[in-house]
Amino acid sequence: MHFADSLTLATREKSPVCVGLDPQLGKLPASLPKTPEGVLTFCKGIIDATKGIAGSVKPQMAYFEVLGWQGMKVFWDVCDYAKKQGLLVIADGKRNDIGSTCEAYADAYLSASSPIDALTVSPYLGSDGIKPFMERASRNDKGIFVLVKTSNPSSGELQDLPVGDETVHEHMAQLVESWGAQQLGTETSLSLVGAVVGATYPEELKYLRTLMPHIPILIPGYGAQGGKAEDVKFGFIPDGTGAIVVAARSVIFASNKDDWQDAAKAAAEKMAAEIRAVL
Repeated sequence: MHFADSLTLATREKSPVCVGLDPQLGKLPASLPKTPEGVLTFCKGIIDATKGIAGSVKPQMAYFEVLGWQGMKVFWDVCDYAKKQGLLVIADGKRNDIGSTCEAYADAYLSASSPIDALTVSPYLGSDGIKPFMERASRNDKGIFVLVKTSNPSSGELQDLPVGDETVHEHMAQLVESWGAQQLGTETSLSLVGAVVGATYPEELKYLRTLMPHIPILIPGYGAQGGKAEDVKFGFIPDGTGAIVVAARSVIFASNKDDWQDAAKAAAEKMAAEIRAVL
């Protein structure tokens, strides 16, 4: 199934909630060992707790990479487990390069046999650094999410710079729309090329949606970073699809005691209800 169609189906059947898997060792529940094995147990436990609510998960690769080769094995095990539980898996690695290096990244994460459904990518190198990811995604029913307006406070140092009568992030949005316009789903008007736009910039999100009518938007920054349901509603298209909203810390670390799974489930349910209420 085309990635945008899969994303839309997951949103309708469950919710637009995407659980960020950011397994920081120091924040793991007290009952779990601070080891790669503990990270695997934790991530599987969060998946089990939220799989009936969230349509997708977003493992942040940095927290696995910091654990060395054992951590990378855990990363792939987590992706495989999430996929088998019926979740869409978005690997947050923000990869980018050109030439054969970019093609190797694309093959590593977006091959037909990969449990990963989509990958976040940086557009700084231009279309040369995007086309290999798009080609693999198109061939293998995968997707990509291109950084457009990120949620961090200093994003404006580059992304808000004026370029003629627009900003860098506005120009990037138009590029993303043009890249994705020929890659639309069969059941939706959405592309396999997506965009990352932070919940912490709701006015920008509202305008960027008008610039990217065919682009699914991944919205980070909900919860711990300050984003709220009222902020993210502008990223959706009128039928209530077209976007997924990421929360990590506010869900996965809702408790570090023995009730950590129940707390994560309750936090995900609350988030889903808040988003539904504004759509």
